[in-house]
Amino acid sequence: MFEGLRFNHWKTSVDDSGIVTLALDRAGSGVNAISRAVLDELGQIVERLAIEKPAGVIVHSAKPSGFAVGADIKEFVGYASQGTVLENIENGQRVYEALARLPCPTVAAVHGACMGGGTELALACRQRIAVDDDKTRIGLPEVMLGIHPGWGGTARLPRLIGATDALPVMLTGKALSAKRALALGVVDRLARPEELLAEARVLLRRPQPRPLAQRAKAWATNLWPVRQLLAPTVVKQTAAKVRKEHYPAPFALIDVWRRGGPSIQQRLKLEARSVAKLAQTPTAHNLIRVFLLQERLKGQGSGVEHGIEHVHVVGAGVMGGDIAAWTALKGFQVTLQDREMKYVQPALDRARQLYEKKLKAPDKVDAAMARLRADIEGQGVAKADLAIEAIYENAEAKEQLYAKIEPQFQADEILASNTSSIALDELRKGLQAPQRFLGLHFFNPVAQMPLVEVVRHDRLDPAIEKRALAFCKAIGKLPVAVKGTPGFLVNRILMPYLLEALRLYGEGVPGPVLDREAKKFGMPMGPIELADTVGLDVCASVGKELAPFLGLELPPGLEVQEGKRGKKDGQGLYVWEDGKPRKPEVDPDYAASPDLQDRMILPMVNEAVACLADGVIDDADLLDAGVIFGTGFAPFRGGPIQYVRSEGADALMERLTRLAERYGERFTPKHGWDAPALRTPPATGNAST
Repeated sequence: MFEGLRFNHWKTSVDDSGIVTLALDRAGSGVNAISRAVLDELGQIVERLAIEKPAGVIVHSAKPSGFAVGADIKEFVGYASQGTVLENIENGQRVYEALARLPCPTVAAVHGACMGGGTELALACRQRIAVDDDKTRIGLPEVMLGIHPGWGGTARLPRLIGATDALPVMLTGKALSAKRALALGVVDRLARPEELLAEARVLLRRPQPRPLAQRAKAWATNLWPVRQLLAPTVVKQTAAKVRKEHYPAPFALIDVWRRGGPSIQQRLKLEARSVAKLAQTPTAHNLIRVFLLQERLKGQGSGVEHGIEHVHVVGAGVMGGDIAAWTALKGFQVTLQDREMKYVQPALDRARQLYEKKLKAPDKVDAAMARLRADIEGQGVAKADLAIEAIYENAEAKEQLYAKIEPQFQADEILASNTSSIALDELRKGLQAPQRFLGLHFFNPVAQMPLVEVVRHDRLDPAIEKRALAFCKAIGKLPVAVKGTPGFLVNRILMPYLLEALRLYGEGVPGPVLDREAKKFGMPMGPIELADTVGLDVCASVGKELAPFLGLELPPGLEVQEGKRGKKDGQGLYVWEDGKPRKPEVDPDYAASPDLQDRMILPMVNEAVACLADGVIDDADLLDAGVIFGTGFAPFRGGPIQYVRSEGADALMERLTRLAERYGERFTPKHGWDAPALRTPPATGNAST
């Protein structure tokens, strides 16, 4: 059937019954990212299949890692810079539509990751079967890159499963498990891994009829009048989560669906033009850059054996307990030490709640709990490969602990501190083996915050740093190496923002106003709500540690009252109920100062520039990544350094100077504003979605 044709990225075979199997195996890559070359070869194959008319076609992956991770993002960046996005989107649509029109049954056999263009490839087949395991994930995450599906996702998924189910899948970008995909009708059948292709052949011969209710929903929710009625509601729901001026892609997606008629060609044309337009927006440029930076952070620990099996955590408070719980969740043996069992038990209880949420199955929950053991006597110290200190922020107390536990260490055991602000050059002074000491600074809540700062000092062995980076990768975190000066990277940049917001709060600006202005800029949470969430006691402690180093004065009124530390006490700057703040009403006639946003945001940007100049982190791209993943700094802006580039360094310096003249020297532009990195375009890398 394919005589005379040779393919680099596809393996083809035909069995005795005339069924063709197409196995995607992108050359030179561990994953299937769908490039122009992959599509061009598929186009040739489908053209031949249309002529030969086989008994059926199965599309699957020869990669153990999964079906397909999506379009090749490096190529997409190139198309965007060349202005050829539309042409390449239309090319992919033509290939997939030719597959969809084959005059024979087609089945996509899915395992592992099936994302973006990979999911659209599966949707172009008549039916889909997926492996029923925890590794299978099917999704359309393009909105996270500032665009939306462009190879038929918006045209096909709503017609397959109904708009009310399809739109949330595309608007959130969240991946579906195999069972959820089956329940929604995205896939037609599930199979055990070893039976995937055999079951796919059964599905070819005996197609699975779609339930009447699914077909009715798919028809009814895509009628023209229904689309016109539903679309404003979906827009309103989306606007409650993101601002259109910050993230235009979800709103463009809704509009494409609303305007799409019964013709697949018309729907594809709307989709392609919309993606091409979005690809030119600053939001898409920045979100794609953030994605590439995330891939860079994921690669920080690659190719190195961390040599860690047993982790001992000292300090069972919120941070220590949650670090221990997360590490055990990821398969490590963990011992958790504190003075008495009454301090450890709450951490174990939280761990069980986490495991029940993440793992679901009771046997898996029990297995994770078995890996996490209370250790009041600290016997795990002598057996561990890594000891993490997570006690309160006091240098003397930490040094006393190190003096007690370090003599018990194994020969190559690593000691790490979860300190959030104390300089490591100070903490390492009394150690017998300072070369095996470093910081592993996690962020709260540990289960949700992806970043870990791997903190250096002047005596750190580079090999230990690499092992620590590899350990962070093994527990599913994004590591970034930073210098061990006070506050490191994230807290040093975040603290001026929080302190200025608290100063404004003390001046009488209502908390909800401050939160609203910060969210207008693009922060995920306002500073007053954030201070309560972190804990006013933590803010005060870190503030006192960092303020002298940063040349700042603590704002008045930062004294913490007993029982009013914020969210954890149910009361702080706000009153908290059921984990949510009850924000007071603001006088509708209240007029905020026009420079309110600058007063909060620019101190953060100013400190980021100083951090880059001080070599706190290796380069500007890593700085942006660290601040985005550590603080939630408006991702669509690309990070503080990218924000300086987009706004113009000179313009921001002028705004800072005006603030300094009006409010005080703390706004004076710091050293580093003349750095070339502030005036050069950001680097890009190679990754896929």
